[in-house]
Amino acid sequence: MKTQNQLRTLLIDIDRRSYPAYKDTRGSYRFDGYVLNIEHVQGDPFAAPSRLSVEVDPETAGFPAEYYREKHRRTALADLLLRAFGRVLTENGRNHAGSGKSGLVDVSRPGQEILERSALVIGERDGRILVRFEVGFPAAGRSIRSAELIRILFEQLPGVVRRTLVYSAWKPSAVKERMTLADNQKCIRESLGKMGLAAFVANGAVLPRESGVSARPMRDAVRFRSPEPLAVTIPLPDGGSITGMGIRRGITLIVGGGYHGKSTLLRALELGIYDHISGDGREYVITDPSAVKIRAEDGRSVRGVDISDFISNLPNGKDTVFFSTEDASGSTSEAADVIEALTGGSRLLLIDEDTCATNFMVRDALMQRVVARGNEPITPFLEKMRSIYEDLGSSIILVAGSQGAFFHIADTIIQMDSYVPSDITERAKQAAGEFPDDVPVSTKMRTLRDLRIPERNPRVCGDRVKMKVLGKDAFSVEHETVDLRCVEQLVTSEQTGAIASLLLYLHRHVFDGRKDLDACMKELEDRLGREGFEFLGGGREVPGNLAMPRIFEVRAAADRCRWTAMRSAGGGRAGSPERR
Repeated sequence: MKTQNQLRTLLIDIDRRSYPAYKDTRGSYRFDGYVLNIEHVQGDPFAAPSRLSVEVDPETAGFPAEYYREKHRRTALADLLLRAFGRVLTENGRNHAGSGKSGLVDVSRPGQEILERSALVIGERDGRILVRFEVGFPAAGRSIRSAELIRILFEQLPGVVRRTLVYSAWKPSAVKERMTLADNQKCIRESLGKMGLAAFVANGAVLPRESGVSARPMRDAVRFRSPEPLAVTIPLPDGGSITGMGIRRGITLIVGGGYHGKSTLLRALELGIYDHISGDGREYVITDPSAVKIRAEDGRSVRGVDISDFISNLPNGKDTVFFSTEDASGSTSEAADVIEALTGGSRLLLIDEDTCATNFMVRDALMQRVVARGNEPITPFLEKMRSIYEDLGSSIILVAGSQGAFFHIADTIIQMDSYVPSDITERAKQAAGEFPDDVPVSTKMRTLRDLRIPERNPRVCGDRVKMKVLGKDAFSVEHETVDLRCVEQLVTSEQTGAIASLLLYLHRHVFDGRKDLDACMKELEDRLGREGFEFLGGGREVPGNLAMPRIFEVRAAADRCRWTAMRSAGGGRAGSPERR
């Protein structure tokens, strides 16, 4: 390892030389209390910025071991430090002029959710801190301006490290407050199962967001308050307690007029799978971590999914036990969504009637009289809901605005009125009794074992596969786009980037043509839990712009990929549809 003085001397020597001379700076350099790693140097000032990292010695960092030994605290502490690191960088501003990205210094910028990120990692054993960031190496035209880089690395960066990554620079109460929030969130999440709950929304929560493009809380919004019949109190680790609405396991219906907060509540529950920062308003909106949002998705790719519980006896004779298509309809895509979630291990399905295929969800009494059941290949979701909960163990929370037939099978019915919830279960059930023709037929789902298709074996691909992240909602594989707009529980493009990297890793190291998709995903999930993103380096440095997705979203991306190498291999079953 070289010294900081050697780096300074090198930078002085290459000043005014051609830009490629910056490549000589790659390596590790010892500074006071930390090591600076220059991992990747951009080819020219207009290319993607250079990738650097700082590794702070445990003695210098000095955070108490109690703050990083448990994973939930370590993730919360890393999030706190990363936000501070980015904030101080912003305060310093970009005051280094030059060509292209000269003088740019940036790091991952977290949103409202607290996620495990590759940008800042804390060692579980010793509290060593590693932060990954980008620097645009300065240039005039394509000539090196090393004096500017010296200013960044020797004046700006040490100050940022001292102010953000060293415990003595923090007010102990500020760090302790963040740890208390993390402990409370973990406690509530663990209490859900013990109390028979699918989700919890604390009194005082702020659910509406600032706007359609901002995840910040809306000012002067109506604060949530639980209906008394649904109120539960959960003891917290510090001896206190928290009260709010407990949504019991089973079938829950959320109803109300348009713009009264039904979808707002559901959206909060969708993102309750993540912890949120203090001040977000949804800090104590906690949902079963396996919750999956279900919706119709016209045109999506489906491959080898058994949707025969919902769709069978198609007029064209197409196989629905091993169903594959490049252009799914609303009903077939939603059926596939349900089966993929259930076989993937989801214990809670979240559904908004507005984003569903109507013919998949329900057929009213008049339609059933006019079109005989034997002439309809779709078994409505309504008829399977009771079995999904009672036989397969997955609860359902459904927002309904137009179909009263759901009242008959719901265990709990919540009405939203100007963002205020009421428990109307008893009144709604009495009203439903006046419409006996709408009572749904109840049909059983097969077991999860019967629904799984072991022949879904992904193919192996070569090393030269190109992936590109296209924002939060898509990435491309060999110039084919994988559309994730309808995978609504993704919250950042850094999760999408992680999914792309994970799928590439799977194809290079896990998919072997013999393991089925479930086994591959389980292996990936276990390794992510043990090692985080570090195994993705493969002898190279891990990018600093990855955020942890759930395995549900990784699998959803694999299921939507049309690329040949991600499609099912093997013979499938007799009558299985064509494959490219």
